[in-house]
Amino acid sequence: MSEVGSNQPGQRRHYGRIVLVLVLLIVIALVLVHVLRGKKPKVATPAQVVTVAPATLGDMPEVLSELGTVTPVATVTVLPQLSGYLTQVAYHEGEDVAKGQFLVQIDPRQYEIDKQQAEAQLAKDLASLAQARSDLARYTQLNQQKSIAEQTYVDQQFTVQQDEAAVKADRANIAQYELDLVYCHITAPVAGRVGLRLVDPGNYVTASSTTGVVVITTMKPTTVEFTVPQNSLASVLTRFNSGAKLPVTAYTSDTNKEIATGTLYAISNQMATSTGTVTLRATYDNDNEALFPNEFVNVKLQVDTLQNAVLVPTPAVQSGAPGNYVFLVNADNTVSVHKVTLGPNDGKNTVILTGLTAGNRVVTDGMDRLSDGAKIRVAGAKPAAPASDAAGASAARAQHAAHRQAGADASQAS
Repeated sequence: MSEVGSNQPGQRRHYGRIVLVLVLLIVIALVLVHVLRGKKPKVATPAQVVTVAPATLGDMPEVLSELGTVTPVATVTVLPQLSGYLTQVAYHEGEDVAKGQFLVQIDPRQYEIDKQQAEAQLAKDLASLAQARSDLARYTQLNQQKSIAEQTYVDQQFTVQQDEAAVKADRANIAQYELDLVYCHITAPVAGRVGLRLVDPGNYVTASSTTGVVVITTMKPTTVEFTVPQNSLASVLTRFNSGAKLPVTAYTSDTNKEIATGTLYAISNQMATSTGTVTLRATYDNDNEALFPNEFVNVKLQVDTLQNAVLVPTPAVQSGAPGNYVFLVNADNTVSVHKVTLGPNDGKNTVILTGLTAGNRVVTDGMDRLSDGAKIRVAGAKPAAPASDAAGASAARAQHAAHRQAGADASQAS
C-alpha cells in the first residue's frame, strides 16, 4: 500500500509535463498557421493606363510672342505761334478732322492794323524811291555834260539803292503780318482725331504756351511697337532683309481675341543694353479702329515656317533632370525616357528637332506615375485574358462544337 501511494505523485508530475508539452506544441502550431495565413501572395504591379499619340510630319510656323504698345503714326499738340485772345473754337471734342480743317481763331485785329501800317510805309518808301530815281536820271545827263560834280552823281546812286532797300523791307514786313493773320486762323496740321477741349473762347494764348490749343492723334493707319530678344534678332533680320513681308498679328491683352493683322516695316538701329532687346514696329490699316493709341496688346511675329517637321502633342513633352524628354512607347508595351531637342510650338503641337522620327509613339496623358521601363496599357484597349481563362473558354467552345456534331449525327441516323 505504501509503494502504490508513493508512485502516484510521480505519475501525476509526469502526466503534467506531457500536457504542458502538448499545450506548447498546440500554441506553436497555431502561431505558425496564423503567420502562414497572414502572408499574402505577391501581386504583380498592374500596367499603367495611358494615352498615346504618334509623332507626325507637318508644317510649323516659327512665331515670336511679345508684348507691344499701339503707337500712332502722328500725335500732334497744336501750339499757337503768336499771342492773342481766342474768338472762336470750331472743333468738337473727340471728332475726326481732316488736314487743313479750321480749329481755332485768334483775334486778328491787331495784326491787321500792323499790316496796314506796313503798307503805308511801303507807299511812302515807294514815293521816295521814285523821286530818287528821277533825280538820278537828271544827274546822269548833267554828269555826261560835265555840269555837276562827280560826287553829286555818285551820292544820288547810293540814295536810290537805299530807297530800294527800304521798299524791300516794307514788303517783307507786310508778308510777315500776312503770315501772322494766317497764324490767327489755326487749322489741323494732320488728319486724325482731336482730344478733349483744352481752351475756350475768351482765353488768352501765347506763343510760349506748352499745353497747346488741341491734340490730334492719327487713328488710321497706326503702328504697334514691340521688342524681341537679341537671340531671336538674327532670324528676323535675315528674313526682313531678304524682302519678305513678315506678318504681325495683334491680340488682346489676354490673348483670347485677334484684333488685327499687319506687317513688320521697321527695325530700330540700336540694341537696348539694359534689356538686351531691340524695338520693332509693325503697321496696320486699322480701318475699324480696333487698335487704340497707347493700348497694350500681345503680338505674334511669324518669322518663318518649318516644312515637314516632326510634331508631337505639346502635353507629351516633359522637363526634368534629363532635360526635355518624352515617354517613348516600346513594342513590348513598356515606356522609356527619351531625351529630345525642342523647336517652336503653337500650343497644340511642338516641333522635335532631334530625338524622334515620324511614327514613334509617345505618351500624352497618364505619365504622372510612369518611370523608365514601366508597363503601360493604352486607354481604350482591352486587357489580355489570363491563360487559365483562355483555356477554359477554348474547352467550352470545343465541348459546344462536339454537342452540335453529335446532334447532327443523330438526325442523319434517324
